[in-house]
Amino acid sequence: MRAMLTGVTTALLLLLNTLILIGPMMVVALLKLVLPGKTLRNRCSRGVMWIAETWAGICKAIFSLMTPTCWEVRGAEGLRRNTSYLVVSNHQSWVDIPALVQVLNGQVPYFKFFLKKELIWVPFLGLAFWALDYPFMKRYTKSYLKKHPELLGKDLEITKAACEKFKDMPVTVVNYLEGTRRTPEKQARQNSPFKHLLKPKAGGVAFVLAALGDSLDALLDVTIVYPHDTPPGFWDLISGRVERVIVDLRMRELDPALWQGDYENDPKFRTVIQRWVNDLWREKDALIDELADRNPSSVSPATRKAS
Repeated sequence: MRAMLTGVTTALLLLLNTLILIGPMMVVALLKLVLPGKTLRNRCSRGVMWIAETWAGICKAIFSLMTPTCWEVRGAEGLRRNTSYLVVSNHQSWVDIPALVQVLNGQVPYFKFFLKKELIWVPFLGLAFWALDYPFMKRYTKSYLKKHPELLGKDLEITKAACEKFKDMPVTVVNYLEGTRRTPEKQARQNSPFKHLLKPKAGGVAFVLAALGDSLDALLDVTIVYPHDTPPGFWDLISGRVERVIVDLRMRELDPALWQGDYENDPKFRTVIQRWVNDLWREKDALIDELADRNPSSVSPATRKAS
């Protein structure tokens, strides 16, 4: 009964926070849509970003007030808001997104996700995504490109054009290399060589690097670990049943060679990207193995409860 009461109250507070702030965000988004001039639109973009970060900050405060979860964070000391990051993370639960918010909100530029172009037509959300400058991708299938070869490379051109504004401002782009949440069933179906991870998909990150590589300063390699390698659900989190989440951050340099090639048409370059991604995933798999069964008493002084 206590967990039920905690979950319902937390959900209502999160909903109230969203309902209060969605109105001002829509107003500023509409102003950005109709106002003339780059300067005014940029100010609206900053306004929308401030509202989004405020919303995320209040969500963090609600979790801190209502739930006992201890967020053990490693490696967050060097984060900066004036640096552009490519974030790659493992993905196993809906709790992964609150985990990123807990650790990164206010510490790095607000998140950007690459979205399918069709999502721009979703009521309210599409306008919010546009106002937040989320890049909308136009991806063509291989079969479609065979019938329309004149469109070869157009998807990348469109995405690069959408990302032009990021050259004048810091940005944090989040990419889940596995493409979906890991479950034992998916892992078995894939015959994944990794103990704790699905196979990474190199094509998505290659696309991001091709579109944004020159604008990115560093790779932020995020590993989210749940004790005993058991991912909780979102209800578990908001009802206070998640005692501990470990988030390990590792800053890595990005080699310019990673975006100076043609992933789709150059087999040698494709092999380079795939090898780089697989090396990241092997290290991540070993790290999860190391952290999954850690004793809470072994937590280093560098860890903290995010607030």
